[in-house]
This record gives sequence, C-alpha cells and structure tokens, in this order.
Amino acid sequence: MVPRKIGDDMLLDRITEIFRAHGYEGASLSRITEATGLQRASLYHRFPGGKAEMVAAVLERTGEWLGANVLGPLCQSGPPRERVERMCERLKEFYSDGGHSCLLDTLSLGDEGSELRASIEAAMTAWFDALSKVARDAGYKRGEARRRAEDAMVLIQGALVVTRATGNRKPFARALDRLPGVLT
Repeated sequence: MVPRKIGDDMLLDRITEIFRAHGYEGASLSRITEATGLQRASLYHRFPGGKAEMVAAVLERTGEWLGANVLGPLCQSGPPRERVERMCERLKEFYSDGGHSCLLDTLSLGDEGSELRASIEAAMTAWFDALSKVARDAGYKRGEARRRAEDAMVLIQGALVVTRATGNRKPFARALDRLPGVLT
C-alpha cells in the first residue's frame, strides 16, 4: 500500500478552507489540488463523487464540530447567559477571531444543487432553534425568542462580513461581546 501524502483530517481541513474562502463555484479542482498537494486522480480516488462528495464531507465534519461545540453548549443545562458565553468562546475559535469566513455563507453563494442548499438550510435552522431555545430559557416568549435568535445570527454573520471586507477583527469581537445581552 502506498502511503498517503496527506492524512484525512488535514485533507478535509484544507478542502474546508478552499470552500470557506471561495464558495462552491469558486472551489475549483485546481485550487483544491494546489491546497492539498494531491493530483486530481488522487482526489477522485478519495472522493469518487468529485467536488459534490468533497463538500458533503466538509459539511458533515463541520456540522459535527458545530453540533458538539456551538449548539451543544446552548442546549446544556445551566444559566442561559453562561451557555451563550461558552458558545461565543467556541465561535472565536471556529472563526479564528473573525479571520475565517462562514462556510455556510460562502457555500450559499451561486446556484448549487438543492441537496447542498437543503444542507445549508438545515444547519441554519438547527442554529436558529438552539439560539431560540436559550432565549426562551432566559424568559422570552416564543416569538420574541425567535426574533432575538435572528438578531443574534445577523450580528454574527454581519460581523464576519464586515471583518472580511475590512480586515479589522474588532467588529467580530464586539459582536460576540454583545451576544449574551441579545439572547438573555
């Protein structure tokens, strides 16, 4: 057996960064081969379904991490504000203090297949639901909790866009500092 040039975890890390930076349409196989150091044949050997299989693997892995590290803290027991603060700490890590774009955002660009769109929508719905739940646990009624969850998501995503556009990470830090107050 010929040793792999790159391990599975590192391969998915590099492919994730390409999708995060360029979206689905912009994640060309040329960019992916350059980032991974693998030739097209090697990529197709590991992902016979091509780019669609790659993005599915990236979304599955990212979803697992977000479920455990972002949504998980929101659904645990304890004071709602502390749960939101734990989520914010993990978001700082995931987005590299605002230095990384949101994968769901960049993948939503363009006219990709309905399966990808459905995956993005499911991930966003799960996040909205977890944010709404913590706001309800803080005492808000269902409608107000949902509005606050939407405001929180707009705050996160908007700060990421501003950070990406300006190169200034301070808006992201301020957004995360405000999140506990928005939700609780």
